[in-house]
Amino acid sequence: MLEKLITGGYMMIPLMACSVCMLAVLIERGIAFYKYGKLDIKTLRAKILALLGEGRVEEAMTICASTPSPVSAVLLVGLQAFQRTQLVNASTESQRTLIQKAMDDFTPHAIHACELRLNWLATISNVAPLFGMTGTVTGMIRSFGSLSGGGTLDAGVVGAGIAEALVATASGLVIALFSLIPYNGFMNRVEKINLEIGEASSELVEYICLKRELDQKH
Repeated sequence: MLEKLITGGYMMIPLMACSVCMLAVLIERGIAFYKYGKLDIKTLRAKILALLGEGRVEEAMTICASTPSPVSAVLLVGLQAFQRTQLVNASTESQRTLIQKAMDDFTPHAIHACELRLNWLATISNVAPLFGMTGTVTGMIRSFGSLSGGGTLDAGVVGAGIAEALVATASGLVIALFSLIPYNGFMNRVEKINLEIGEASSELVEYICLKRELDQKH
C-alpha cells in the first residue's frame, strides 16, 4: 500500500491530507447525525405541548434545553419569546408574530450547526480530482522528459512516470467520490431537519395562540 502511495509522486501528499480530513469529518458528522436520529422528536413535541397545556412553561423549557437537537433549540427560543409576550400582555396576533419571528431568526443558526464542517467535504470533492490531474501532468512530464533526453530508452523511467500519473488520477477520483456521496447524504438529512423545525415551530405557535383564544372564551 505504501509503495503505491509513493508511486503516485509528490501530489499524493495533498491527496493524503484530503483523505485524512475527509475521514475526520465523516466520523464526526456521522456520529452527530446518528445521535440525532436516535431522538424521538414527535414525542418531544407532544411532551412540550402537554406541559404548555398545563401551564408548566419552565418545565417545557428545561426539557428543550436538556435535549441536544436543532428542533429543541428552536422550540426553546420560541418558548422564551412566549414568556416575554406574557410579561407585556401582548395581543394574540402580536404574540403569534413575535414567537414565529424569534424562531425563524434562530433557525439558520440551528441549521448551521447541522452543516458544520460539511463544506470541507464539498471542497475536498472539488479539489481532490484537481490534485490528481496535477499528478497526471507531472507524471507525463516525467515520462516524456525521459524520452526526449536522448540516449537509450529507459523503460523503467517511462513506466514510473506513467504509473505516477495513473495512481494520482485514481486517488483523486476515489477521494472525491468518497467525499461527494456522503456530502449529498448529509445535506439531505439537513434538509429533513429543516422541515422538522418548520413543522415544530408552526405547531408550537398555533397551539399557543389557540390555547389563549380558548382561555379567553372561558
